[in-house]
Amino acid sequence: MAKAPDPFHEFVIELFAPMGPVSIRRMFGGAGVFCEGLMIALLFSDTIFLKTDAALRARLEAEGSEPFLWTKPSTGEIIDMGYVSLPSSAMDDPDEASDWGRQALAVARAAKARAKPKAKKKK
Repeated sequence: MAKAPDPFHEFVIELFAPMGPVSIRRMFGGAGVFCEGLMIALLFSDTIFLKTDAALRARLEAEGSEPFLWTKPSTGEIIDMGYVSLPSSAMDDPDEASDWGRQALAVARAAKARAKPKAKKKK
């Protein structure tokens, strides 16, 4: 039986609509927001966390945004995942949210360009 649509996921899709189609995939305890096949944001506890590099992170933190920190269950180690929350002012402004989303998409594209190609599996 299919799960009922998540109202927060539907809200996020509408919020980012000005930047083009986005999709959401459930993963672990949250969900990923994808655009052009790249993960641009992480959803956790009804909060949107954007993928960042140092420059985008600084701009988001200047707006009062907070990083997504994950606690490793086995050790209690706190790990910064490289995602920072969407500014609260953008939560009800699709144009502003999409501007931030486009910046996260640029970060995701750059990360993909830097990534080593995956090794092909031998048959």
